[in-house]
Amino acid sequence: MPPSRNASLAPLPSIDPLNKGIGLFDQPLAHEEVASLGWNLLNEDICLPAAVLYEDKLRHNIDWMRRFIRAYGVNLAPHGKTTMAPRLFEMQIEAGAWGITVATAHQALVAYRHGVRRVLLANQLVGRQNMTLIAQLLRDPGFTFYCLVDSAEQIDQLGAFFAGQGLCLNVLFELGVTGGRSGLRNDEQMRSALEALARWSLSLALCGVELYEGVLSEEAAIRAFLQRAVETARTLAAEGRFRRSPFLLSGAGSAWYDVVAEVFAGADFGKDAEIVLRPGCYLTHDVGAYRLAQERILAANPVARQVGGNLVTALHIWAHVQSRPEPRRAIVGLGRRDAAFDSGLPVPALHYRPGQKEPLPPPAHWKLAKIMDQHAYLDLAADDDLHIGDMIAFDIAHPCLTFDKWRILPLLDSEYRVVDLIQTFF
Repeated sequence: MPPSRNASLAPLPSIDPLNKGIGLFDQPLAHEEVASLGWNLLNEDICLPAAVLYEDKLRHNIDWMRRFIRAYGVNLAPHGKTTMAPRLFEMQIEAGAWGITVATAHQALVAYRHGVRRVLLANQLVGRQNMTLIAQLLRDPGFTFYCLVDSAEQIDQLGAFFAGQGLCLNVLFELGVTGGRSGLRNDEQMRSALEALARWSLSLALCGVELYEGVLSEEAAIRAFLQRAVETARTLAAEGRFRRSPFLLSGAGSAWYDVVAEVFAGADFGKDAEIVLRPGCYLTHDVGAYRLAQERILAANPVARQVGGNLVTALHIWAHVQSRPEPRRAIVGLGRRDAAFDSGLPVPALHYRPGQKEPLPPPAHWKLAKIMDQHAYLDLAADDDLHIGDMIAFDIAHPCLTFDKWRILPLLDSEYRVVDLIQTFF
């Protein structure tokens, strides 16, 4: 069932009719109302800085990943933490996504309240209030939920709580590596976890095996980790440990999803396993680590090459040039409050002067030297044609930590017209 576009947890964005700017008011505008306003980014109908999405590029990326996933015969549960935008969840589910992945109980609630009916919490469920929230959702028989377990202690806590609620919780064993984050490290921990599950057979159901390969950086180590997951799942299935048929086998962040697909699909489980991959950043892509990862994927993976084309940048931060105090320096109204900077500074991608026909690529030597809370230092040549009030679009280097800085992102068509407003729920 696709998410409802009418459900919300908080007031949706509306419009200030006096200045055509985006505001936060009590009454939302419907999709059709937004499109009918005739806003256009290039006409300065949007207050800058602003994070914007491009509809055609989003759909391109969704279709690219859909074709990649289908070529391997696996499933996709995009990680919702990347955008926390239910409208984007809806677009992904409409394109065939198996469900939505989340990282916290709150995120699971947001997904549920917007119509998502299959959620994978790629994390441990810990804490009474978090358990209570999930228990409330599980009382809807149409809602399917999975979370991770990696210790007897956690299993005992979950088992006791959900037994008291008269509910059965679906869980996946998370595998981990030494020096990584959560996850079962060795056979002793696995045996202990299995013994704990046996104590709570009425309130906990083991449904599969999960890992996150992104804690490793070398392909050989990642392949060995994935093979361990395959063998673990094969052993548990042979022992009759799974309460779900087919059992789930899940992995894949946004950097190594090709290797995960190759190893898991190559295990040849057939109908015994349902393989679920969880990349999220493919939706908007970036010019940092994920661009480099995608270049590796296209160079190394024949299926990715057969799919054709590539992922494209579907998210920009637009900002005005507000000062040019030195010949080789301009100050742009963009800062750490607007864009992620943990994986690299934003990169100038387009330059537009109001009144011109269209944005153009900027000179290759334009580069941000530094960003502060609300200001970016742009290095350029003394004779570059850049004026106060010019608009610059920036590529970003980490979608996850950019989306969470924005409550509303205008959705633009190929002519830079605003066709919708995408709300986030962080």
